[in-house]
Formats: sequence, C-alpha cells, structure tokens
Amino acid sequence: MVGAAVAAGLTLGALAAPAASAADHHARHTAGTAAPKADTGSPVRVNQVGYLTHGPKKGTVVTPATKPLTWTLRAADGTERASGTTTPAGVDPSSRQNVQTFDFGKVTDAGQGYTVTIDGKKSEPFAIGDHLYDSLRSDALAYFYHNRSGIKIDADLVGSTYARPAGHDKAAPHRGDTDVPCVKGVCDYRRNVAGGWYDAGDQGKYVVNGGISVAQLMSAYERTRTTKGAYAASLGDGRLRVPERGNGVPDILDEARWEMDFLLRMQVPKGKPLAGMAFHKVHDKQWTGFPTRPDQDQQQRELHKPSTAATLNLAASAAQSARLFKSYDPEFAARCLHAARAAWDAAKAHPKIYASDKDSTGGGAYGDRSVGDEFYWAAAELFITTGDHGYAKAVLDSPLHRDVGALFPRGGGMSWASTAGLGALDLATVPNKLTERQRAEARAMVTKAADRYAADSAKSAYGVPYAPKDGTYEWGSNSQVLNNMVVLATAHDLTGKDRYLDAVLRGMDYLLGGNPLNQSYVTGHGERDSHNQHHRFWAHQRDHRLPHPAPGSLAGGPNSGLQDPVAKKKLKGCAPAMCYTDSLMAFSTNEITINWNAPLAWIASYVDGLGGGTAERPVR
Repeated sequence: MVGAAVAAGLTLGALAAPAASAADHHARHTAGTAAPKADTGSPVRVNQVGYLTHGPKKGTVVTPATKPLTWTLRAADGTERASGTTTPAGVDPSSRQNVQTFDFGKVTDAGQGYTVTIDGKKSEPFAIGDHLYDSLRSDALAYFYHNRSGIKIDADLVGSTYARPAGHDKAAPHRGDTDVPCVKGVCDYRRNVAGGWYDAGDQGKYVVNGGISVAQLMSAYERTRTTKGAYAASLGDGRLRVPERGNGVPDILDEARWEMDFLLRMQVPKGKPLAGMAFHKVHDKQWTGFPTRPDQDQQQRELHKPSTAATLNLAASAAQSARLFKSYDPEFAARCLHAARAAWDAAKAHPKIYASDKDSTGGGAYGDRSVGDEFYWAAAELFITTGDHGYAKAVLDSPLHRDVGALFPRGGGMSWASTAGLGALDLATVPNKLTERQRAEARAMVTKAADRYAADSAKSAYGVPYAPKDGTYEWGSNSQVLNNMVVLATAHDLTGKDRYLDAVLRGMDYLLGGNPLNQSYVTGHGERDSHNQHHRFWAHQRDHRLPHPAPGSLAGGPNSGLQDPVAKKKLKGCAPAMCYTDSLMAFSTNEITINWNAPLAWIASYVDGLGGGTAERPVR
C-alpha cells in the first residue's frame, strides 16, 4: 500500500499529463440520495461473472419504489426462464440508496448471457454454471508472477503485452537489489535482497506485506492437504503461469518460494548487530517516478531499519514454509525452519523495535506499534511445524488466544497490521499437538467470528460480509471483505453449514458487480471491470504505450478516507460504499497490492472447487 505520503512523490519523473480515462463511466454511482451523482449503468445489480448452479442467486435493484416490483430472468436468446417479485429493503446505509432485493436461487439451468429485468431496466449479463471461477483463480495467482522482481517476465507465460525485462537485477543501475546499502545510520554493510514481489503501485518490497501475502498463498495450498474434498489439482505442478512449472513442485509453492527467498535475504546475518531480525523494507531512495517500469528505474535502493513486526512475519511465514516444502526440498525446508527459529529468538530479545509511521520517503511506512498479533501468529506457525512446548506456551498464554474480536476484528478483519487470525485459522485446521479440547476451542473461535460475518452478510442488501463499526470503509476495503470471506470459508470447511458458504458466495457477488457501484473490482472479470488501477507500469491511462493492469488484479475499493487529490475532488460527500473511482491516480481507492490479491487468490481457489465436476463435489 503506497499510503497517503505518496501524494508528494507521484509527480516525480512523470512522462505526461494524466490522460482522460477510457472508463470514466465505471467510477460513478447511481442517482439517488448519495452524492456526488454519476452514472453506473443499470440499477439492477448482479454478479457479472455469474452464479454457481446450486449456490445462492441474489441481486439488488436501486429504485425509488417502496412497493415490490416484478423481476424477470431471461436467457441469452430472450426467453423468459423465471420471474418473481422483489423485496423492499429500504435505504442501504452503506450507499444511501433506496433498494430492493431479488432471489432467483431456484433456477439451476446452466448457461451464458442471462439477464434480470426490473421495471424496464436490464442487468449486465451473467452466467449460471459449475465452472465459473477457474480463470479467476488462474489470473489472481498470475498477478504474483507479473509483479516479480529480479526476473524476466516471459511473454510465453503472460503474453507480449505484459512481458518485460527483469527489474532491479544485478545489471540495473547500482546493481539493483543485489547489492543494497542501508539508509544512513542503520547498518554499515550491503545486502543482496533480490527477488520477491513488488508490493503495490510503487516498487517497494515490504516484509510485513510480503509475510501475510506469501502465507495466504501457502495456506491456499495447505487447505488442499488438510480439508476433506478440497480440490488440489488446479494448484499443482504445470497448472499455473510460472517459469518453474514441470519441476515436480506444486506451482503455487513455486510462486510462494520466490517471495520466501527474498524474505530470507532480508534477515540480518549472524555476527551483525540485531542478528536474526529482519529489515523492514527495501525501496527507492525517493518515490519512484510515475510511470516507471522496474527495469528502467535509475534510483538507488535502500534497506530500512529492522523491526520486530517484520521479524515475526519472517518467523511465521518461514515456519509455515518449512512444513510445506519438507517433502519437496528438505534442504530449503530446513533453512526456512532455522531462519524462523532465529527470527523468533531475535524478536523475543528485541520486542519493541517498531517501524516508524514517519519513514515514508520513497515508500510506504507500514508503521506498527502493536506486535502482539505478530507474536501470536509466529508462535502458532512454529508450534504447528515443530510441536515444541515453548511455542505452544506462547500461543496459549497470549491474551489474544481466546479473544475472538482481537483475532478477527469485526469490521477490519485480518490485514498486514492484524495477523493473529492467520495463526488461529491454522491452529483450527492444520494438524498439530494441541489437545482435543484446545483444538475445539480454536475451531470455536473461527466459527464464532464467522457467525458475525455471516450475520453482516445476511443483513446487507448487497450481501457483503463487511460491517465496520462506524460505517466508514477503510483503505483496501475489498481486501477486508475477502479476508472475512476466508474466515467464512474456513468455518464452512469445519462445519459444512450453508450459512457460511452462502456468505462467501454473496461476497463474490459484491466484488464482481453486485454492489452499489455496479462495478466489478477485478480486472477482466465482469462487464464493468476496474482497469485503471494505480500502478507504476500498468499505467495505460497515463501513457498509452503501457498496458492496463493484468486480468485478475483487484482494486482496493471504496475508501471513506479519500487520501488522494483525485478522490477528494471526484468523490467529496460520497457514501461509504460509493467512495471509489477507477482512475489511475486515485491511489487511495484504486491501488493494487500483493496483500489484496493474496486473499483473492485464496478465495478464487476455494470457490473454483465448489462446482460439481471441477471440485468433484457439489456446493451443498
């Protein structure tokens, strides 16, 4: 996440003035009580990708009417397939729209090009079927290869539009990330910190963002090993767009390893001050010019002060990596476990080395002065992997262990700054040495959190499992929706209860167009998709020689804070769920990041396995 401080750096090295958006109509909201007024197309809101054959099928219509209306479902050839009446829902507080809802869940005939018409207004087309999310899973995971640092991005894997030379490799100015000095006063040596993923709209690499991202990719794979009936083949060797395909290792682990290798390089070496700790981040000395492809970046890269939070991110992700790679590369697994233990010990010795909120020159600060959640997560992963009593004690003695609200915050959910839930989910699902009673307690924490998210979804006219306490939407609200969906999906794995699964699928409806803006927030998926997200080299709106974001890129979504000039100007007075514009420079609502695409990849893999045939099991 670039953060508000980027505003001062966005104009550095600009090649041209911002061009007019080719999709201005994407980022405006419907007429009604919410300001500012703008056009979002049809008032009939549906999941623009589609609905699983035996899953819930609901939508929303924005209308001044207060009495029920007639809805009609038609096939692509215009044939009427079903009809019914809407249910008035009053004013939706997230959008200030008067809305009604409709339900066509009894329809199970597979097909493309369905539409729903209400009061003469027709929805965007959508599909019904079992195999709707295979391409979303593939695209969401390809996002990480697209954003790899230190390696050529191959046209054979991503197409010529997105191919590029390696960024920040040894041939780059100042040897890129292969020979990086510290910020003055932090260290007197240089480090090779090549590899990993570029974080977001900038080209920084942040351990606290990388940690949660790589953990969620590994968890998407680990779920297929620990959950009965989970579909594993789509994440296996030869199935994803990675150059390592065919090496006998599941492709999703190959992608995770690219980041893990970088995280390991960020550890302070033995014999140096703060040995075992992890540098918080590496990025350009000043904000990277806009737009700039990474192989064209001329700036010196710098390492920033180690932090306790970064160190615990390394400990947690490396411990998880150790158990997952053990059967594929025992030597690498052992290296990961050694690094994880060293990081834990270093964090215990230095528990209050906090990243500063003011360290925002050239990159996001990612300041975090509350690291109890990172300690809990790291202890949980180390305990699951090793079974050691000391790590178990750290988990069970943590004040977070039985605090569902701390593990899974009601509105905000898991994030780079709130990671304890990652540990709780794994304690509940991955085999470990907790007693049966303790395992039951861990599972109960997950289901209790899921109960709240499911209730939020059921209460919302748009079905979204996201209800921040004060009603305002956070920076990256779409990732919060997705992380709540991860909890819901895990609860469904544990219990088989339909209310959790329904809330997951309603969350997909929201993200893919069934929302107040009639906007699919995932590039390439849905008729009205975001495709001008904030990114340093996917910047077509600013320079037409550059591409739009690749398919599968998730926009951050509505953000009540409006921390950039474009959003402030275009969205002043917006209702929370309307505070979004698909504009390149509206970074506070339209950035893309690894830690937002990671839960998208997790959920896309989950829902891809729900349809009959693909998943080898039905939704219900």
